[in-house]
Amino acid sequence: MTQAKPKTAVDIDQAQRLLGAGKLEDAQVLIDNVLAESPDNDDALYTFAVIQRLKKRHVDALKTLDQVLQQQPNLARAFQERALNELSLNNPMPAGKALEAAVALDPSLLKSWTLLVPLYKASGSSKAIQAQEQVDFLKTLPRELLTAISYLSADRLLEAERVCRAFLMENKTHVEGMRLLAEIATRNNILEDAEFLLESVIAFEPDHLDGNIQYAHILLRRQRFHKAYDQAKKVFDNYPQAKERTQPVYASACFGVGRNEEAISQYLEMVEATPTNAQLFISLGHIYNTQGHPDKAAEAFKQAYKINPKFGDAYWSLANTKSYKFDDQQITVMQSSEASSDIPSLDQIQINFALGKAFEDRHDYKQAFHHYAKGNDLKKPTTHYVAEQLQRRIDSQISICTQAFLESKKDLGNNSADPIFIVGLPRSGSTLLEQILASHSQVDGTMELHNILDLAKRLRGRDNENDENPRYPQIITELDNSYFERFGDQFMQDTQVYRESAPFFTDKMPNNFFHIGLIKLILPNAKIIDARRHPMACCFSGFKQLFGEGQEFSYGLADIGNYYRQYVKLMDHWDQVLPNFVLRVQHEDVVEDLETQVRRILDFCGLPFEEACLDFHKTERSVRTPSAEQVRQPIYKTGLDQWRNFEEHLQPLIDALGPDVLKRYPIN
Repeated sequence: MTQAKPKTAVDIDQAQRLLGAGKLEDAQVLIDNVLAESPDNDDALYTFAVIQRLKKRHVDALKTLDQVLQQQPNLARAFQERALNELSLNNPMPAGKALEAAVALDPSLLKSWTLLVPLYKASGSSKAIQAQEQVDFLKTLPRELLTAISYLSADRLLEAERVCRAFLMENKTHVEGMRLLAEIATRNNILEDAEFLLESVIAFEPDHLDGNIQYAHILLRRQRFHKAYDQAKKVFDNYPQAKERTQPVYASACFGVGRNEEAISQYLEMVEATPTNAQLFISLGHIYNTQGHPDKAAEAFKQAYKINPKFGDAYWSLANTKSYKFDDQQITVMQSSEASSDIPSLDQIQINFALGKAFEDRHDYKQAFHHYAKGNDLKKPTTHYVAEQLQRRIDSQISICTQAFLESKKDLGNNSADPIFIVGLPRSGSTLLEQILASHSQVDGTMELHNILDLAKRLRGRDNENDENPRYPQIITELDNSYFERFGDQFMQDTQVYRESAPFFTDKMPNNFFHIGLIKLILPNAKIIDARRHPMACCFSGFKQLFGEGQEFSYGLADIGNYYRQYVKLMDHWDQVLPNFVLRVQHEDVVEDLETQVRRILDFCGLPFEEACLDFHKTERSVRTPSAEQVRQPIYKTGLDQWRNFEEHLQPLIDALGPDVLKRYPIN
């Protein structure tokens, strides 16, 4: 049964219909009544501004729109309305800026694009051609897809998907419909669907430029770096006239496959062409950090915030260059930017995490915690972490992957002993263990590979992770035995592109700890190392870290403590049902006695001792995690107990960890 609209919404709808019929006075009566009861109603204020414009009260309309945009800074049609008033007042420059803001927020606004064309032509801008192309393109789109684009731009994903799917039911091979549905799937993080849809787009229309570029981006998101590189290189080479659009994805793909010098060359060329694009400097800085050049990285990040003083990513990237220390002026600018009323939410989050690092470096732990906590509080509503879902995932693994079941499947899978999985929680010392192993002549260090997670997603199918009885891992008890060898073979084939010539290789995806039973079934001779760190140190380090993607449990002390406790519970289960399959390495032991732990790790992996593993910091390789700078330095102990500086704030974490975990790792 459809819920009736509230009277306010009905009156606004009626007023807008009256406007369409040219009945301005009748419309204003309704809107005046709504605003008398709800003076801050965005839709009513917007409609009132339209009435003011139609009555040629342009200055008043602009004041009303200021109020609308203060409350709804991403309302594209309000920017379009502002532009119409500015044009009526013969103010082309502010009109152009408003139109650019409108189409940036909602690229389906045909009227805004149409108005931009003569403005660009009058100023001699080359953007006139692109704007006209967009006008021509939008005119070809069915009304349903324009509506879906508008919903998508407003982040109304459910409505966008509903409209788009209904359209595709009647137009199954409509390329733009499939491409739009792929974008909706991407926004919903259903990347495998997006990849399939874009493969279909290219199959139907191989020369579709937007489809080809979008496909390369999806492959990058899915960390299929070599496939993404091939796709991006093809587009970059085949469409020289569209270099402005193909070069960014090509540069990203070069970075993805470790062609760092080529990536730097492409970014420097783009910087020269558009020196005011702050994001290019961020991308350049990340490559320098990966290469082990923190000074060059810092200079690139500084350039980014000089272009835009409110660019949160610039400050957070500087903070993530762990040895960097902010000066007084930078802190003042960050504080001013963070407190600004018009700063986007993501920038505010990033600046708060950066300020936390800045004040921690100055030993002002009260201020540091204030900003870490604020950054986490702002970030948490944007995540989808559900503690009950985690509980179901853990319990289902324990109930399905029993010792009897795993024993009954022990002779299956691919027999290769090449993979060495490093699992655990973020900030647990896993990057250090990977660097130690990658320093060995017989081990290729790769990265956090998504292959096991992708397999688990495939096995789960369309099930929602909130389902009471999830399809995975139950399905592994129902599969024909031949599947396990096929899955193992596929893993070995798909990961070959990340390897060089060494007989062994690492996979440092921390979340693989969920799937140790699956790994045992498909790769029974693999090695698994559990990187473990004291819960207070590990959890608080995660709380201080703003992750680029994933790790959504880390934005609350209680959530991260519960996650650690559940992780320990599952690892205890694997120890019980798969004795000696997992080697636990305590970070504090590595720091205290490096050589003993290195020999222990190498023995477990069946590798002879090599001195280079003790000199891991001298190994030159790309490292993509926040710990990149630390693993290029010798072992140091100063970071072990940093959490103690914040102990007075950490009671929610202590409570969530619970007495059983803390008995093992007492707080002395």
